[in-house]
Amino acid sequence: MRILIAEDDLHIRNGLVALLQKEGYQVLACADGQEALDTWRSDGADLVLLDIMMPKVDGYDVCRQIRKHDEQIPVIFVSAKNEEIDRVVGLELGADDFLMKPFGTREVIARIKAVTRRCLREQDLDVTKPSSFTMGDIEIFPQELRAKRGEQNIELSLRECKILELLFQHAGKVLSKDDVFNAAWGRDYLPSSRTLDQQISKLRKLVEKNPKEPKIIQTVHGVGYRFE
Repeated sequence: MRILIAEDDLHIRNGLVALLQKEGYQVLACADGQEALDTWRSDGADLVLLDIMMPKVDGYDVCRQIRKHDEQIPVIFVSAKNEEIDRVVGLELGADDFLMKPFGTREVIARIKAVTRRCLREQDLDVTKPSSFTMGDIEIFPQELRAKRGEQNIELSLRECKILELLFQHAGKVLSKDDVFNAAWGRDYLPSSRTLDQQISKLRKLVEKNPKEPKIIQTVHGVGYRFE
């Protein structure tokens, strides 16, 4: 799971990077709002931790820009501002949670996991859907954001679960890159082949026995992807 951090305080930023990397997350760290927007547009992310008071572009405007193109990505504001109006504005802009400074390390991880699972339930879960499904030699548990191969646990992001579920639901059918973008990023997201290629490459490393010879996420050249 890739997390974008936008925080101008070097000490806090480095602390968050160290904490999240220790927990196994990939981290993109930015020192101001403009850098955060540029990084999000070029590299994407599965979740955003967003300070409010930042140079160049503040957190509110960063959230506005993200929400114009992606309504699904979880956004958590991280701020020392504690007035009720600040929390209200953040939530009205589309943030999913509000983390107040100073905060404990366990609280950060707990909120990230809670927000990601809540977004999954709100966006994708239907009571008629099975709680798990099997692809090749792995079993995927979308509600838990994980998969299992034997006794091995594989942690998955919200977006990774969406991609696997889409392929499973259309087994045997070739899905275009636009199909994958619409399901995993939303129809308003401006597609980038580089973004999708990176996501598929990362996902293959997690779920394929041999990522160089994929059996679960097969490439159909010039068209898209397929799961048999």
